[in-house]
Amino acid sequence: MASYRFRCKDIGMDCQYEVSSKKAEDLIPQIVEHAKNEHGIEEINEDLKQKINGAIKRRMF
Repeated sequence: MASYRFRCKDIGMDCQYEVSSKKAEDLIPQIVEHAKNEHGIEEINEDLKQKINGAIKRRMF
């Protein structure tokens, strides 16, 4: 079974935030909420979106 993980530090942030889910698309709302609440990022621009998508890693159990 696979799962997907995102870590803020993988996009260059000095942050220990990490989130995982069985579906990659389920991570996006959680990442957006974290970015808003913890980093003050109100809008995810295209460059940041690409970084986030590139940092979502598939893990096998």
